[in-house]
Amino acid sequence: MKKAEVVIIPSPGVGHLVSTLEFAKLLINRDNRLRITVLVIKFPHTTETDVYTKSLPISDSLNVINLPDCSLPPTSKPGPAMAFTLLEAQKQNVKKVVSNLTTGEQHGHLAAFVVDMFCTTMIDIAKEFSVPAFVFFTSGVAFLGLCLYIHNMFERDNVDSTHFLQRTELAIPSFANLVPTKSLPGAVLHKEFESYFMTYAKGLKNADGIIVNSFEELESHAVHSFSSHPDLVGLPIYPVGPILNLEPKTKGTVESADIINWLDDQPPSSVVFICFGSKGSFDEDQVKEIALAVENSGARFVWSLRKPPPKGTMAPPSDHPLSELVSVLPEGFLDRTADIGRVIGWAPQAQILGHPTTGGFVSHCGWNSTLESIYFGVPVATWPLSADQQTNAFELVTELKTAVEIALDYRVDLSGAPNYLLTSDKIERGIRNVLEKDGEVRKKVNEMSEKCRKTLLEGGSSYNYLGHLIDNIINQVSN
Repeated sequence: MKKAEVVIIPSPGVGHLVSTLEFAKLLINRDNRLRITVLVIKFPHTTETDVYTKSLPISDSLNVINLPDCSLPPTSKPGPAMAFTLLEAQKQNVKKVVSNLTTGEQHGHLAAFVVDMFCTTMIDIAKEFSVPAFVFFTSGVAFLGLCLYIHNMFERDNVDSTHFLQRTELAIPSFANLVPTKSLPGAVLHKEFESYFMTYAKGLKNADGIIVNSFEELESHAVHSFSSHPDLVGLPIYPVGPILNLEPKTKGTVESADIINWLDDQPPSSVVFICFGSKGSFDEDQVKEIALAVENSGARFVWSLRKPPPKGTMAPPSDHPLSELVSVLPEGFLDRTADIGRVIGWAPQAQILGHPTTGGFVSHCGWNSTLESIYFGVPVATWPLSADQQTNAFELVTELKTAVEIALDYRVDLSGAPNYLLTSDKIERGIRNVLEKDGEVRKKVNEMSEKCRKTLLEGGSSYNYLGHLIDNIINQVSN
């Protein structure tokens, strides 16, 4: 029998590619009637995705095609508009590749498209080929519910972003508690992003179903809201997570090994890990406040301190040369803390979180980092920066109670400027609270960690949702 061919389109950029590739592996490991083709779209002049696609076990069930580079207008600035232009420009290439897939020697029966949450414009092509299109949503179910509900408010109740600025909180069906407006994503609060947000949320509603990187035990209220609230009913969701890539990403450096060796010598659950994801960095004023907090807390620490990109660029942060570290940090800091901590650049996050001596995680609350912290049973101290992170931080502290608060409303705009300076006393309090040995938060995280590991096993809720999804895809072919 011919296999059911699923075309997966991740969004350009590494962040979403990694979890999308893990999802592709999950599908083919589960059911050998599927064949997956991943179409990789790159931003012009980037090679960073190659490391991930080259390490894939390519087989007759998994095929990766790098789409040809598209030339973009020289005026395009990095950001939502450029990604949008790039995806539109790639539509012809996608059509061509999919036509070849359906006529080639090795082809299966085209059964479905799975497109990243930022690639919903590709749903048009799935419709041309008369197959269903599912969205792969790399954030949580509560955040998905928030996006859809706010889109309804914009469209049906004719409100705009100024409406939210006049309110202090909102009742959103996918949250059990009222959500403070300052925890909403920036895209909803700023007039200039409104049209992007509208296009984005409308795209989600065009899907035949949404695959979410989360699990029912973690977000039970949110999952239930999709079958009970009139604004959300009718859009099938498949929470099949946690989908994690727990292998260290590409850098098995001497420094990484050195950090793990250092952690081996610390007492259990005593180290706080401070890390803000692949895009997080701070200016010197804020770095000094963190250093002060770390030193005053007396806690053991591993701090991933990155150098901000040049102003006005969208480059990712880089590592500080050692000579620079000394001038960025308060005088004598490295000497005074040499016995209790390590300041590093890039960090092997999953390895550090999985280490038994790591007891707390000061995090930007990106969804992947959130899932990793829960998987490894490490409580979070929240310090969001952008995108969905303020909403995630609120959900972790208020709804899930698996985190303590450093800040919930800190945010950095596109130019890299923060809305305020977070003072050392608040950071220090967060560090002390997150390391509390027998606090309620730690208990809650440990319980959730167990559920997190069981949900993907036979009989678990994510295992069952994945089964339903695959049945839907296979049925396209047999009908």
